Amino acid sequence: MYNYSIRTDLAVEAKEMIEETSRPKSIEGVEATEKEEDNVKTTTVIIKNAEGAKKMGRAEGTYITIEIPDHVHYDEDTKESVARSLAKELTSVLKIDEDKVVLVVGLGNWNVTPDSLGPKVVSKIMVTRHLKELVPDEIDEGIRPVCAISPGVLGITGMETSEIVKGIVERVKPDVLICIDALASRRLNRVNTTIQIGTSGIAPGAGVGNKRKELSEKTLGIPVIAIGVPTVVDAATMASDTIDLVIDDLIRESTKGGDFYKILKGIDREDKHKLITALLTPEVGDLIVTPKEVDDVIESISKIIANGINIALQPALELSDINRYLN
Repeated sequence: MYNYSIRTDLAVEAKEMIEETSRPKSIEGVEATEKEEDNVKTTTVIIKNAEGAKKMGRAEGTYITIEIPDHVHYDEDTKESVARSLAKELTSVLKIDEDKVVLVVGLGNWNVTPDSLGPKVVSKIMVTRHLKELVPDEIDEGIRPVCAISPGVLGITGMETSEIVKGIVERVKPDVLICIDALASRRLNRVNTTIQIGTSGIAPGAGVGNKRKELSEKTLGIPVIAIGVPTVVDAATMASDTIDLVIDDLIRESTKGGDFYKILKGIDREDKHKLITALLTPEVGDLIVTPKEVDDVIESISKIIANGINIALQPALELSDINRYLN
């Protein structure tokens, strides 16, 4: 079963955790494939039925994970390559005609850097719905009507994000919703280096343990595609994983079959994680950790995601034309 004590929003990590402890390795009701194109690795996890959803601890649907190269934030060509990979995967799950209205929602708190990804992406989206309505003769036929909003968070607005988004959906009547949010990872090496696309919607705030009412086709009546990047990692999970690395190294160095080896192999890692959580929480609370260069990274990733969305939603335009419009 999925290990609920370890916080992660990534389907690929949930799958890995199950495979680490289960026999056989395959998970019934879950299908996974990998590919690599233009030095960008993509993993697709499909949760096909209720049995798979129960084991994975998340809704049925398709979860696409794009791994970002380490040097992406310093290389414009690599940024564009990742953006085009994102656009290609997003197009594969969108499946809507060019005249359909798309609403892009940037979830998160723009005053908190690790949580500001959604609002920053929205600031770079090519919005065209108002132009299609007000000056239709000036707009090319191939331009899709797109609108966007950053609804803020409960602490800023006094309103649930789901209430705001539902009201907009009822008024604007978009055909599909794309929402962007910051996520949590269980591994440090995936923080700010992974983009996940999911077709089952999202619960705002889930990444930091502040789960609100979900945004999904079930609650809004239209398809909801979620795009997220893990920008934080739970401190207890980070400490637990660090100790696991030490244990694994000691196991490799120990004499196989010896007493010390047996002690190390007999450690229950889930109990260890619970113990670490119990020890840390009274001292530091529910601590969430993010890298020190998060300001620059969020700016870079927000540009990649916005470009990917713009390319997917406006296939009739070149990226250079989209950037000219935004500038």
